[in-house]
Amino acid sequence: MYAVIEYAGKQFKIEEGSSLKVPHINGKEGSKVTFDKVLFLDDGKKVTVGSPTVSGAKIDGEIVSHGKDKKVVVFKFKRRKGYQRKNSHRQDYSIVKVKKLGTAKKAAPAKAKKEDADKKPAPKKSAVKAKPAAKTPKAEQQCKHFSSTSHRKQEGSVKRYLGRQGGNPTVGI
Repeated sequence: MYAVIEYAGKQFKIEEGSSLKVPHINGKEGSKVTFDKVLFLDDGKKVTVGSPTVSGAKIDGEIVSHGKDKKVVVFKFKRRKGYQRKNSHRQDYSIVKVKKLGTAKKAAPAKAKKEDADKKPAPKKSAVKAKPAAKTPKAEQQCKHFSSTSHRKQEGSVKRYLGRQGGNPTVGI
């Protein structure tokens, strides 16, 4: 009997009675913890795969202890630039003892009332679509002006770039 849970963006495979090292959980030692994000549950008879989680499944546990992991050294450098930075940190963790794997019982679905079935949905109102405004002659002239100048600017930058590369500006356009 085991399950796969998600906690703090990581997935853990757990069994009843096992201990689990997870990222730090706020709470005192001996306090109870419940994991709700159960991705997979196998109880020996039935296998349940969640999409993405198994609905109604919960895992109960107890915080055994807290601690800090080994020191991780972070060393950054860029060669030939004289840039070096050394940093380090120790990640906090909690050890949790898994008590019980199980699913919560679902409540019976409520029966639909006859009154709701007799009511007809209200007819939808049709929205009046607005026509797009026609372009004015001034707007068309303005667009032509901007498109031609931007084209000239772009053409000039290509020629300058090719001139720097030592190539013929007329080739490759």
